[in-house]
Amino acid sequence: MSPLRQTGALAALALLAACATPEKPAVLTAPPAPPAATPEPAAPAIVAPATVARPADPIAGFAASPAALQAFRRACPRLLKREDSSGLTTAADWAVACADTDSNPTTFFARHFTPVILNDGKGLATGYFEPEIAGLYAPAPGAAPVLARPPELVDLNLKDWAISGGTIRGLVKGNRVVRAPDRATIETGAFAGRNLELAWAADPVDFFFLQIQGSGRLGMPDGKVLRIGYDGQNGHQYVAIGKLLKDRGILPKPGMAEIKAWIRANPAEGAALMRENPSYIFFRKLPDSIDGPIGALGVPLIAEANAATDPTATPLGAPVWVETMVDGQPFRRLLVASDTGGAIKGPNRYDIFLGAGAEAGRKAGPLAAPLEARILLPNAAAERLKP
Repeated sequence: MSPLRQTGALAALALLAACATPEKPAVLTAPPAPPAATPEPAAPAIVAPATVARPADPIAGFAASPAALQAFRRACPRLLKREDSSGLTTAADWAVACADTDSNPTTFFARHFTPVILNDGKGLATGYFEPEIAGLYAPAPGAAPVLARPPELVDLNLKDWAISGGTIRGLVKGNRVVRAPDRATIETGAFAGRNLELAWAADPVDFFFLQIQGSGRLGMPDGKVLRIGYDGQNGHQYVAIGKLLKDRGILPKPGMAEIKAWIRANPAEGAALMRENPSYIFFRKLPDSIDGPIGALGVPLIAEANAATDPTATPLGAPVWVETMVDGQPFRRLLVASDTGGAIKGPNRYDIFLGAGAEAGRKAGPLAAPLEARILLPNAAAERLKP
């Protein structure tokens, strides 16, 4: 997915009761001895130069919800196979926790994980959701095509060539990889005639914001709902149009509702503004059977139990304890970082998945609040961080 947000004001941090909380608050800390099934020794963690990871103090009042445990177990099959680009864990580190069938979320996480702090633990929380917009089966005046990923679009991990810089994306043309077209070029027909259209969005403004969320639902004219999920991006840098409106003195507080209203009131200028964001998202159809949008880890997301993160700082699939404010209320709980986003960069940066529909969108739109975070690393991985 591609969740993207902006900054916000100071949040007060307070306790929010979670499901399956024991009568006496648990304290999450490292066990006195290594687990019985200690993974094979691994090299010391390699952390980005700007990020310092170290074991943290115990989390007072720690409690985890059944949804957090479900989110973690969904992630386990991927954790046991994938390389951790943060360098903090190995696949073997997750084996003990993933094999445990304990049904008590709080005792499960307290047994297998140790809290770790990145830098000072302070960062930014934003929110995203799964929107539902009007869809069409055929083109119509003003409708926007929902495009599938072009088969020639490739993602290149520069680390495979020992080059720093993350992932770049482009189109294979003959024996070369070239830059993919930007939003304006795509919207004026760069991929026309290729049969890439999955459907059409009745309102291009709604579709623009669905692309920012990275997944969503199309309510079709016959009453059916088509769920679409992120399947790639054109490789161009995301530009926040809300920031452009604020910097130009047009909107002092550009939330999603305010931006939409301005675009609709100024259709020509609004269309040009949206094209100042050259980033473009491609989609795939998702099966009806899944119970949430698919995150970057390839598993369905659970409302208020998953978040997007920067996988070069936080291991993708790791549990993360966050303390922030959501919808004006203290939000203090365990999430699983199973997703990523184009604007989610650096340590302690988390985009909280708040669910589907209008109410989730109402909470997600204005959310931009300071947070404090602790990553929960498998005990063996946290042990390697000790001096």
